[in-house]
Amino acid sequence: MIPAPAFLSNPERFMAFSRWAAPLFGLLAAGLGLAGLWLGFSAPEDYQQGDTIRVMFIHVPAAWLSLFAYMCLGGASFLSLIFRHALADAAARAAAPLGAAFTALALITGSLWGRPMWGTWWVWDARLTSVLVLFLFYLAYLALRSAMDDDAKSARAGAILALVGLVNLPIVHWSVTWWNSLHQGSSVFAKGGPAMPAVYLTPLLLMGLAYIAAFGSLWLVRIRGEVWRRRAEAAQARLAGA
Repeated sequence: MIPAPAFLSNPERFMAFSRWAAPLFGLLAAGLGLAGLWLGFSAPEDYQQGDTIRVMFIHVPAAWLSLFAYMCLGGASFLSLIFRHALADAAARAAAPLGAAFTALALITGSLWGRPMWGTWWVWDARLTSVLVLFLFYLAYLALRSAMDDDAKSARAGAILALVGLVNLPIVHWSVTWWNSLHQGSSVFAKGGPAMPAVYLTPLLLMGLAYIAAFGSLWLVRIRGEVWRRRAEAAQARLAGA
C-alpha cells in the first residue's frame, strides 16, 4: 500500500485544528451572510427582473457550492482510494450530505427564479438537467454508503462512484456554452470581467464567501463526528474481543 502523506496520517492533528477552525468558519459565515443579505435586499430592483433578482443571492452561491462540494468529495475519494486512509474517507463521507443539500437548494431556488422569468418551474435544458444529474450522483453515493455494512468495501465502492461523477462537473459548468439553453450564462466569471453592476456583484460575492465558510465549518464538524463514530466502533470491537 502507498504510504499516506503526513497530513492524512495524523487524525489527532486534524482534530486539534478543527476544534477551533470549525467555530471560526461558522462565525465568518454568519458575518458574511448577514452583510451579503443586507446589501442584497437593500439593492434597487433590476430594470428587467424586478424584485425577482434577489433570488440570485441565494441561488447562485448554492450552485457554486454544489460543484465545489463535489470537487471536495471527489478529491477526498481519490485520496481514500489511493492511500486507503480513514480520515480521507471520513472527509468524503462528510461532504456528500452537505453537497446534496446545496444542490437541492440550487434546484429549488432555480425553479423559484425560473417561474416568473421563463413562465415554467422546470425546463429540460442542459444546465438544469446536468445539475439534476449531479444531485442524483450525491443521492446514489449516500445510498451506496448506507447500504454496505463493511466500511472498507463501502469506502472503495463510494470512492469509485464519486470519481465517476466528476465527469459531470465540466458538463454542468460548460453546458450553457456547449448547448442552447434558457439558463443565463456566467455574469461573474465572464470573459473580460464581471458583467453585472457592483450593487449586485458585491452582495453576491459576500454570499458566495459566506456559503464557502459555512460549508467549511459544517464539513469540519461532520468529519469530527465521523472520526468519533469510528473511534467508538473500534472501542466496542476491542471490548467485544476482550
